[in-house]
This record gives sequence, C-alpha cells and structure tokens, in this order.
Amino acid sequence: MPGYRNLDDILTLEQTPLAAQPVPAHTLALLERGAARNPQALALRFVFSGERPTESVDFTYAQLVQRCYQTANMLHELGVGSTDVVSYLLPNLPETHFTLWGGQAAGIVNPLNPLLEPAQIADILNAAGTKVLVTLRAFPKTDIWQKVQAVAALVPTVRTVVTVDLLPYLPLAQRLLLGALRLSQGRPALPGVQVLDFAEASRRQPNDRLVSGRQLAPTDVACYFHTGGTTGTPKIAPLTHYNITSTTFASAQLLGGEAEPERLVFFCGLPLFHVNGVVVTGSVPWLLGHTVVLGSPAGYRGPGILDNFWQLVAHYRISLFSGVPTIFSRLLDLPVAGHDLSSLRYAICGAAPLPVELLRAFEQRTKLRLVEGYGFTEGSCISVVGPLAGPPMPGSIGLRVPYQDVRIVVLDEQTGQYLREADTEESGLIVVRGSNIFHGYLQPEHNKGIWVDTGDGQGPFYNTGDLGRQDAQGGFYITGRKKELIIRGGHNIDPKVIEDALMAHPAVALAAAIGSPDAHAGELPVAYVTLAPGQQVSEADLRAFAEANIPERAAWPKQVYTAAELPLTAIGKIFKPGLAKQEISRVYTRHLAGVADLTVDSMTVRDDRQRGLVAEITVTGSASDEHIAAALLGLAVPYDVRRLG
Repeated sequence: MPGYRNLDDILTLEQTPLAAQPVPAHTLALLERGAARNPQALALRFVFSGERPTESVDFTYAQLVQRCYQTANMLHELGVGSTDVVSYLLPNLPETHFTLWGGQAAGIVNPLNPLLEPAQIADILNAAGTKVLVTLRAFPKTDIWQKVQAVAALVPTVRTVVTVDLLPYLPLAQRLLLGALRLSQGRPALPGVQVLDFAEASRRQPNDRLVSGRQLAPTDVACYFHTGGTTGTPKIAPLTHYNITSTTFASAQLLGGEAEPERLVFFCGLPLFHVNGVVVTGSVPWLLGHTVVLGSPAGYRGPGILDNFWQLVAHYRISLFSGVPTIFSRLLDLPVAGHDLSSLRYAICGAAPLPVELLRAFEQRTKLRLVEGYGFTEGSCISVVGPLAGPPMPGSIGLRVPYQDVRIVVLDEQTGQYLREADTEESGLIVVRGSNIFHGYLQPEHNKGIWVDTGDGQGPFYNTGDLGRQDAQGGFYITGRKKELIIRGGHNIDPKVIEDALMAHPAVALAAAIGSPDAHAGELPVAYVTLAPGQQVSEADLRAFAEANIPERAAWPKQVYTAAELPLTAIGKIFKPGLAKQEISRVYTRHLAGVADLTVDSMTVRDDRQRGLVAEITVTGSASDEHIAAALLGLAVPYDVRRLG
C-alpha cells in the first residue's frame, strides 16, 4: 500500500492530467470497476448488532451491483427520471447503500438524517422536490416510521413510500416473535400515498442492466447533501456524478490507487446520510475492490459497537476506519490487551479538529497510525489528508488531495474581495478549486459570498469559511472558523486557542469554547469540558490553568464548566449551537433572577429562520415587561416572553 508520501509525489501524479486518468464516468460505473477485480469477493459485511459482533450478513461484489441495478429499476418503474428526487430516511443498512447508488442511476438521491425532527424533515423533502421516499418500516425502539407518518401529508410531491424491513436481520427467535405480533397490525399504509415493501418491489426487477436505457453523464446531478444547518433548514448541496467519482479516484491515491493488489477491510461507523461515510468508507474502498464492514444501523452509536470494537477489528481483520475525535477519545478508554489488532494499518480522523494530545495518546496506546483529514460537503467530502505512506504530521490536517487546488488567501476585511495569497505560515482563508467542488446550492439565496475569484482566469475558488495556514512542505493547519469567532467588544478571539490550552490539561478529555452573551462586551469567552475517566479537577483550577496557558488576556475564559458530556451531532462532532443554546439559557436565567416578583418557569432557545436563535421565556409573577426588558438590556439574543396564569 505505497500511496503518495509528500507534495512532490502529488505533483508527479498530476503530471498526468485528471482528464487522462481512468476516472469512472458515473457512480454505478465506479462500483462496477471494483467488481471487475473479483466479482465473488466480499464487498459488504453488515453487522446488525455490536452485541453479536461476529455475526454478519455478507454481499459479494456481484450481489452488490445486482442489488443496485434492481433498486434503480424499481425506482424507474415508480416514475423516477434523471431529474427526479429519491429521498431516504434510513439508518445504516445494506438497503441504504442499494438506495444510495442504485438511486443515482435512476434519478437524484437525497439522504436525510433520521434524527431530525418531523418539521425539518418535511422542509427538506419539500425543498428537494421529493418524488419517492425510502424509509424504515415501523420497528421496536425506532421512531422513523412515526416521523414519516407525521410528514407525509406535508409533502405533496411524494407519491410513493418504500419501506425497508429490519425483520430479516433479527435472530430467528426474535424474528418469529415480531412476525407473530405483526399479524394483527396489517401492512404499513399512508393516506393518499402508495406504500411498497423494498424487498418485494426490488427483487422482481432485472439485476444486470438499467431497464430505462439511461445513459448516465458525468455532469448529471447524482445526489443532494445538506450542510450548514445551524439555524433553520440546512442548505442543499447538489453533487454531480463526476464530483463523486473524481473525488473518489483522487482520494484512492492515498492507498496506492487501483494498482495496489492488497485487499483491505474498511469499517464504516459514520452515518450514510453524511458525505464522509459515503465516500471514505463507501466509494473509495469499492472503487478499489476492498471490503466494507458496516457496523450496525446506528453506526458507532449502536449497542456494543464501541464496547466490542477491538473484537470487531480482530474478527473481520479490519485495516482502516474513519472517525471523529469523540470516537478516538472513547476508544482510548477500551483495553486492547488480548485482541489481535495486527490487521489495522490506519485510522483517519475528520469532521472536527483533533487535539494533538489525543492523537499522541491514541497512537501510543494502539500502535496505530492516526492521520487527520479535512473536507466539506460542498467539496464531495475530502480535500486535505495526512499522507498514509509519508512521515507523521502531528497537528496538521495533511496535504491537499491530488488534483485539488487548495490555497490560503487574504481577503479585504471591508469588501470581502480577494487581496493576495497568504505567505507561508500566515493565517488566512482556506479556499478550494477542482472537479470535486459543487456548482452552488440548490437554493440561490445561499450562494452569496461562497466564491472567491483570484483573477487568474481559471475560475473561482470555494470559500470554506475556515481559517488556516500552510507550511513550507505543503502541510495545512486549521487556525479557526470565521463564524465561530468569539467577538469580545469588537475583538476577535479564536476559540481554538482556548480549546487547545484546556486540552493540554491531563484531566480534560474534550473542550469547546463559545461566546457567552454579555451586556457590555457583546460576548465573553467561556468553555465547556468533559473530564477523562477517573479524573477530578475543579472548575476554578481549570480556569487558572487556561489563563496560565493562553497568552492573550482577552481570550481567558470567564468561566469553565465541567459536564458529563457535550452535545454532539449525529456523526459525533461537538455541536456548538447546542452549547450556545445552553449558555444563552444560563445567562438569561441569571439576569432574570434579580427581578422582583418574577419566577422563570422555563427557558428554551429555539432556531428561527429570520431571527436566528431566540430565547423562549415562560414566567409567572407581577413583574412588568419593562422590568424584564431592563434586566436583559444589552443582551443581543432576541427573546419572547410567555406568561402563565
């Protein structure tokens, strides 16, 4: 598994233009390329339960491609054409992959996060113009079908719902019990919507061709992904077939490309509604003919998956897995003694900055090479990653992926226009250009300010909104996120400075710094931390430690709070909007505590499309609205007051 080692290797590879490289024309051809290496090789191994880690349902490459053809043909029969949208609201299942790749051969696939609330799901389905929805049949301990029942009447474009049944994946005794209970329930039904069973509707379809006769073009839109949803409905980013296949081809060079004869085993624990799970543990290994172990419907969150992770590695001979910092922090606590981890080669951490201390501790404990990666939905997942065959780059997110133009630029603070490229080691804005970059959001109103034109005549760069620097060897480093900057009295504070300082404390497992509303400074820096198992430290000591390790006084956190856990996204990133809501509630409750004749009965913070975050305050007592307004004077977050009684 040689792969590229440094920037010189990337430049050598790029001497052959991308147009002359064997990039698959579309995503179904990508799977067929992998299958051509050995149709009977294992492509997918599905572990339904981490509590039964050695039991799997397996699919060869021939079977994987056949199932994708059958799914595409089923959707064609349901009226899906090249510009029609098939949405799926599914956990991680083999059928999720069949829908993802087969759906792209029929129309446009729109993955959704099953953890979203019904109102958000309906908004996304409507924004995408969904024609067919593939989802989960009612099943114990899941609420996906209940959400579909709630949204079906709100999405008039949906004509058909196709249900995936988990019953066949259960052990025999549970399968018989649940099957008996269903006898009195009848088949799933929705008013005015055709409801079909996925297995029944797809198995009768041809498995060796597209009955539509469609000639897929590289420029056809393959899928929609959702991004940037800190408030309101997430933005929809359309990706073409060539966005996906060119990214996959370029990223595969990290592993030596298609010339590499060794068969590897990838573990997928990230959700398949997220582009990371789709590409890093989907299209990349399958282009190369490798095996993917799909770990439970809930991925890393599934019962037993993390607790038995080293057993999974030993049993399936896993070579590589991708995760986020919270995953590696958890794995660090699990004993490795007694497990054969000799198959493991690499782990890739993405989606959030990886503290150097965590990286070093993980590598020391597991003897496994851990590299960072960096990407974004609009760029088809991955743009920068540490070279697996090269020397370690601790603290760096790595080198640019071949055939992507990644730069650090300086913009005019007033106009936002391009001024110049940043010098080596100078912090600036990360921008990216290449075949991986989408052409703009589906909703035109989101496209303002997302492009940076350097005037070189080669087209604009995508503005990632992330701040970074580049060293003399081509390594990139994240220095912050513009929209996460804490603005204290007009002074910009990078939260990473605070987080890095706290992460250096031996008792701290994870840290997140945010701006706390303040009537005088606008925002003050505060931090939330979780402690490593068995560790104890006072919040006052953590604050003193941070002050001793942060050179800029303005960045000293006014408070450091310890918490049992931090709010996380569905893929395990620290969800700072959740922390921001928690902090707003804390501050507003404190300010109102001094108002005479007023009791705050409840305090919540909601997302509002027009106003952003809004504090919802429910009160009792005779204090006037003017008294409440005086107490909250100067705090920037808008609020609504509701009185009881």
